[in-house]
Amino acid sequence: MEKLPELLRGRDLLSLHHFTPSEISLILDTADAFRDKLKRREPHRYLEGKTLGMIFQKSSTRTRVSFEVGMYQLGGHALFLSAADLQLGRGESIADTARVLSRYLDGIMIRTYAQSDVEELARYADIPVINGLTDLLHPCQILADLQTIRQAKGRLAGLKLAYVGDGNNIAHSLLFGCAKTGVNITVASPEGYKPSPEIVSLAVQDARETGAVIRVVTDPVEAVRDADAVVTDVWASMGREAEQEARARVFARYQVNEELVRHAREDFIFLHCLPAHRGEEVTDGVIDGPHSAVWDEAENRLHVQKAVMALVM
Repeated sequence: MEKLPELLRGRDLLSLHHFTPSEISLILDTADAFRDKLKRREPHRYLEGKTLGMIFQKSSTRTRVSFEVGMYQLGGHALFLSAADLQLGRGESIADTARVLSRYLDGIMIRTYAQSDVEELARYADIPVINGLTDLLHPCQILADLQTIRQAKGRLAGLKLAYVGDGNNIAHSLLFGCAKTGVNITVASPEGYKPSPEIVSLAVQDARETGAVIRVVTDPVEAVRDADAVVTDVWASMGREAEQEARARVFARYQVNEELVRHAREDFIFLHCLPAHRGEEVTDGVIDGPHSAVWDEAENRLHVQKAVMALVM
């Protein structure tokens, strides 16, 4: 096996804001290479003998399976730690947990609620920490999105991406990911549900290096017009299910349906991180239609996360 670049060795992946455009390109290029190796059934066991601890305080399908399978394919081992197994910050402090796990493991992936918990874990751990999702950010998902778009379009810089829906962790990480890769992004969210102004401000700063245009609007048609990629997410993220009924009323005109996507480019692709609430944020006609790339997107979680793990661990 050819040697991987050492550029990211020992780094945490907490937010795409912390990575340069060239570092993100390295992750995507490595993910492409791993995808090709897997298709050709070529061994790529870069993490032989290494163990990843996977902390789950939020349930998951894609995150658990893709990280666990990814570690297996890289020659390593994944250890699942549920909320019941590890009372992070309750039974034992986050700092002490980080110090202990650093003596056993080669890397930590955490899927939890507070971004501050992930940052504290990384501060005290001597091993790389990967953000598998927080209420604020979802960097691994957006790396998969960027890989999927590049796969379909052959490039990233200069494209237009429209995100329609709640200004949540997906919107936040898309803002960073697009800013870092030169993708023009327009986010359409209702008043009161827009992305964090602080995240938007940081994304605008990131975009100065690449020339990406960052916009936040309330009109979904304005966002989708001439878009190369259209992205949405559930209206009520995990932990906010109690708001579902109220949000369904607020977001009714933000549904990604056949009428809305007529405003996108003829060759647009549709993305959704899944699970999708069909008939709510997206219709069957769009998610199952000829423009949908959601299954490639889901597969690419495996490839980009393998790239991240191999490069940082």
